[in-house]
Amino acid sequence: MCMKKCLVGLTFCTCYLASYLTNKYVLSVLKFTYPTLFQGWQTLVGGLLLHVSWKLGWVEINSRSRSDVLTWLPASVLFVGIIYAGSRALSRLAIPVFLTLHNAAEVIICGHQKCFRKEKTSPPKICSALFLLAAAGCLPFNDSQFDPDGYFWAVIHLLCVGAYKILQKSQKLNKLSDIDQQYLNYLFSVVLLALAAHPTGDLFSVLDFPFLYFYRFHGSCCASGFLGFFLMFSTMKLKSLMAPGQCAAWIFFAKVITSGLSMLLFDTILTRETMGCLLLGGFGEALLVFSERKGS
Repeated sequence: MCMKKCLVGLTFCTCYLASYLTNKYVLSVLKFTYPTLFQGWQTLVGGLLLHVSWKLGWVEINSRSRSDVLTWLPASVLFVGIIYAGSRALSRLAIPVFLTLHNAAEVIICGHQKCFRKEKTSPPKICSALFLLAAAGCLPFNDSQFDPDGYFWAVIHLLCVGAYKILQKSQKLNKLSDIDQQYLNYLFSVVLLALAAHPTGDLFSVLDFPFLYFYRFHGSCCASGFLGFFLMFSTMKLKSLMAPGQCAAWIFFAKVITSGLSMLLFDTILTRETMGCLLLGGFGEALLVFSERKGS
């Protein structure tokens, strides 16, 4: 069993690393900045693969009633916000910066649990939230590659992530399995992003994309679609096999290796101040892992 958990954890880390690096390559190196099309493609591939997996009996999808769809609809809207804003932010920010800002969503979740649900929050978790907030708050003032649009979309992204996780834990939505939720997310995202492609201008602007007919662009887009699905699937497998603390530790490890390798592969300028913010954010997430393991 321990060997199986380790294998699942390593598979998750590999998918996490490959997915982020591939997306960053398409968004920043090739500069394919048409989020409705890029994210629409990824969710279409993910939805088709999940549907095929269901038909083959590899996964079980049960929630198909109208009430289930309507109940989950607000979360699906937030999911679209997560992937759209995340795509725009990642195209402009270095991966370590993006992940540090992404982690600040935990501050929203912790605040909601403490202030609205009146749940008991451990001191390590409160300290973790404060460190994550401090790291994210200081980054814009110490980032030598500061991009206002990138930070704007990163803030929208983390707000959507925080609200999505809060909704996901809602008592009314507990009857939906993770697979059910993701299936509805894929369906809604494909429809909404397809409808948004024309109003946003992406549908016709993409015709001017210089690498539209290049094989490396086609290969990278195909890889991003499949890797996104495998990351989702491996994440669910990780959560189903491991306790919350173990799961959090693997996610933290995946973020560390992804951030470290991305600095070698992509143009990243790190000053001492920027590095200090990143390390502060890393320490905050390490505290979060500790609090999860202690709680489990």
